[in-house]
Amino acid sequence: MGKIGLLDLEGHFAFYCAYHSNPVNILIHMLFVWPIFFTSLVLLHFTPPLFDSPFDHLGLVPNFGLLLALTYALFYVCLDKKAGSLAAILCLVCWVSSSILAKHLGFSMAWKIVLAAQLFGWTGQFIGHGVFEKRTPAPLDNLAQALVLVAPFFVLLEALQSLFGYEPYPGFHASVKAKIDAEIRKWQDQKEKKMS
Repeated sequence: MGKIGLLDLEGHFAFYCAYHSNPVNILIHMLFVWPIFFTSLVLLHFTPPLFDSPFDHLGLVPNFGLLLALTYALFYVCLDKKAGSLAAILCLVCWVSSSILAKHLGFSMAWKIVLAAQLFGWTGQFIGHGVFEKRTPAPLDNLAQALVLVAPFFVLLEALQSLFGYEPYPGFHASVKAKIDAEIRKWQDQKEKKMS
């Protein structure tokens, strides 16, 4: 699919959707992507504070978890103001609730729950790709694009589109579909060449 600019919503979404076209795999991602993000924030709660805060006693410590949540939130708003704002709110709600949960659990219990949730979530996604999509996950094909960390936003964008017909702008989904179809054809051609 060529090089995609950092804020190229169409390009990133088409890349993501080319690896998530099977309905079961899409559902698996809708169920597991946000919990993976949430549990990552639980673990990041135990990183050192970046600065003192009057909310430390509540567990709301400005640490790497907050930095990650704010980075995601800002990036998502830059990609699309409407859906990105909703995703940004979800990121911050995840940070607040994960911080409170982490403070309540303590590190000795939290890391065990995070490990189990991460293993379960990632295993589910790999099964979704291997069994249903029959294609390697995006990080295995293109780590650089996958590291843009767009999966939580795109799961939300897919849900908004499926449930409410949401488009960031008119013609967005038609343009993305054309790019997805081209990417899938390219992948199928490469797969056939390897087999022959």
